[in-house]
Amino acid sequence: MARPDKVAAVEEMTNKFRDSNAAVVTAYTGLTVAQLKELRRSLGENAQYRVVKNTLTKIAANEVGIQLDEQLKGSTAVAFVTGDPVEAAKGLRDFAKENPALVIKGGVFEGKALSADEVKKLADLESREVLLAKLAGGMKASMAKAAATFQAPLTKFARTADALRSKVEQGGAGTPAPAEADAE
Repeated sequence: MARPDKVAAVEEMTNKFRDSNAAVVTAYTGLTVAQLKELRRSLGENAQYRVVKNTLTKIAANEVGIQLDEQLKGSTAVAFVTGDPVEAAKGLRDFAKENPALVIKGGVFEGKALSADEVKKLADLESREVLLAKLAGGMKASMAKAAATFQAPLTKFARTADALRSKVEQGGAGTPAPAEADAE
């Protein structure tokens, strides 16, 4: 018979896996309490960093259909991300560069398990806002190019008509009148 506190812990973690956009599994052995506080602050409001028990985390992950058996060995903490996963992955990667005791073991993104290398690739992506801005800029440039292409024949016609009008006006003023030609 399972203890009520463990059942509650598994239920809470199961809900965190369901509610999160991503989760990053790390090893934290060797980090001080002050460093863990700093890490939690650096992740911001869109991520919760929690030290977890491996057995209970395996049960919770299995309940939502995620296999994390290989990643849940040794001391383990999980960053549950509710915001932009790229931002949280970058925060963890940058913190791990400064504090080698933090090791990224892997993670979960959109219900699929990720290796440590895949989490690092996720951290190398640009943030969602930057990607959307680039997409919008590309679309705007494409629309401007299309508008210029559609407008080009009209512009060319207007210039040709203006050049023809100018030529006619110059031709009429530069040619001597027939009466003047007889007087010479």
